[in-house]
Amino acid sequence: MISAGDFRNGITVEIEGNVFQIVEFQHVKPGKGAAFVRTKLKNIKNGGVVEKTFRPTEKFPPARIDRKDMQYLYADGDMFNFMDTENYEQIALNADEVGDALKFVKENEMVKVCSHNGSVFAIEPPLFVELEVTETEPGFKGDTATGANKPAIVETGAQVNVPLFVEIGDKIKIDTRTGEYLSRV
Repeated sequence: MISAGDFRNGITVEIEGNVFQIVEFQHVKPGKGAAFVRTKLKNIKNGGVVEKTFRPTEKFPPARIDRKDMQYLYADGDMFNFMDTENYEQIALNADEVGDALKFVKENEMVKVCSHNGSVFAIEPPLFVELEVTETEPGFKGDTATGANKPAIVETGAQVNVPLFVEIGDKIKIDTRTGEYLSRV
């Protein structure tokens, strides 16, 4: 059991049947009355953030989050198939469980599958990916002084804003957390 007085950022706990990750916490000792802990909690199942206060002596069971490396195999309609590379077991997840996590991930790449008590709630793509630009408008000579961007479509079908000098066929590095262009490869 984890007491509210021991809260730290990143800890996951079960509160009222839901699993929350502590995003922010603050120990408050008012001049009058008892101390309390003010927190911002993120529900890991639906992504909602709530603010709650607790007495420092309140205790909560820790939530065990399993992160397993799996290979993204292919999409079959609304189902996305993943394989455990250790024992070759395959799982299929629907589009609601996957969300936008795979918009920068090609087939046969490794991702982290996050689960709690056997139920998958999130897919974590690699932090950085290298993808080829399949569609973009041509940049014109002398257009680079403004530092402007243009939209480009990468091989997974996702749209990214890139500098004007990037052309079709270029491989670019993308930060999957923000969807931003980082560099040419």
